[in-house]
Amino acid sequence: MKIIANGIDIHYTIEGEGPVVIMSHALGCNLALWDEQAKALSARYRVLRYDTRGHGQTSAPSGPYSLEQMADDVHGLLNALNIPQTHFVGISMGGMIGQIFALKHPRLLQSLVLCSTTSRYPTAARSAWVDRIRTVEAKGMDPMVEPTLQRWFTSPFRERQPDVMDGVRAMIRSTPPQGYIGCCHAIPTIDVTDRLGEVRCPALVIVGEDDPGTPVAMAREIHTALPSSELAILRPASHLCNLEQRDEFNRVLVGFLDKVTGKRS
Repeated sequence: MKIIANGIDIHYTIEGEGPVVIMSHALGCNLALWDEQAKALSARYRVLRYDTRGHGQTSAPSGPYSLEQMADDVHGLLNALNIPQTHFVGISMGGMIGQIFALKHPRLLQSLVLCSTTSRYPTAARSAWVDRIRTVEAKGMDPMVEPTLQRWFTSPFRERQPDVMDGVRAMIRSTPPQGYIGCCHAIPTIDVTDRLGEVRCPALVIVGEDDPGTPVAMAREIHTALPSSELAILRPASHLCNLEQRDEFNRVLVGFLDKVTGKRS
């Protein structure tokens, strides 16, 4: 399904009944990244997944994007669907969007789940994002595929799960280059660690023990800064821990949501 919000067409899917849980995916992916989590949640929750600006079937306008703009996309989507409040689950870039959304629209947020993400990057890390932009501008998405898989999954998991690798490979390759580039401008600008104390809703931080891009130290920094947060470290797992440790990820996620919504018996 598609709906116009914040000046773009946003592709989304919604399933299940109960409290609303919106799910925001990683760079170079689409809403299918959350397929296994949607299955686990939709029996008890109304699960809203969407393709981020520049990804999947959502509009991919040219030019740099900002995290504030992408948080406003979420706000516009919720308004268009007449959803007054939501639980937010975001991984990687989706977790960055979630932090900005929590700071801009606190009254809309019932809980916040941040997975494999950071609340700030060191200045030295920004050059890597410039390199990615230049590569995609020159050669498209193909050069991004295999290096990304190597960062996102441990070697044993890549060898053991070729079908999962093929699915993620297809998501990365099909991402519109202008959308990927637009988001690469936004991601390294995040710097909200010192403001996370303003977030008052219950929060959960999830990280893979072997994540090289947003390591455990970054997750601990978020956990320390968020007043009402829990921390879960999944082992063994790299960046996309929702796929590499699917069952444990789902157990932790559902347990947290059940607790904050009062569904736990």
